[in-house]
Amino acid sequence: MYTEDDLLPISALQHLLYCERQCALIHIERVWEENQFTAEGRILHEKVDSGTDCMRSGRRIARSLPLRSLQLGLTGLADVVEFGPGKQDVFPIEYKRGRKKAANWDRIQLCAQALCLEEMLGHRIDNGALFYGKTRRRQDVAINDELREETAQMAHRLHALFDARVTPRPVFDKRCPSCSFFSYCLPETLSGKKSAGRYLDAIREGK
Repeated sequence: MYTEDDLLPISALQHLLYCERQCALIHIERVWEENQFTAEGRILHEKVDSGTDCMRSGRRIARSLPLRSLQLGLTGLADVVEFGPGKQDVFPIEYKRGRKKAANWDRIQLCAQALCLEEMLGHRIDNGALFYGKTRRRQDVAINDELREETAQMAHRLHALFDARVTPRPVFDKRCPSCSFFSYCLPETLSGKKSAGRYLDAIREGK
């Protein structure tokens, strides 16, 4: 069980799953670089978060709902949570700028929100949804035991990264050129066997 002082951002889970180095740069070194994709995501969330709570078809729509879990050591905001007429009818919705992904990154972030809500409300949440801005479609997600276990493991891994306070070395792959941190991270230069020290020495020596 974690304390209030231990809580880490739910959003860091997706950064961790995409790239541990990116996660450390953002959340440990406090670096931020924006590109077209991050700007589109920020604008989408600003639009969602700027809405007010309302009633729709007998359901209360809550926006920017604060979340926390001492069990997972996570905190954050839910973009949208729908509350039905039944006490246990709770449905979180996370908004994403792009399109549905094969990897579990988005589903794990949604599951973390559901687990926070469960801890706060005291009952199980079995379903949620991801809304993708590129396709304007909603993907329903089952909050099943497998996804819960993977989410808990990633939360533990996130805390381990923060506790270590060490930014992982870069590993260059096909995702790197589209990352907003590409020029800061220097994955082509710092990955593999070439060390940052040797790279800087070569610059100083004019090689």
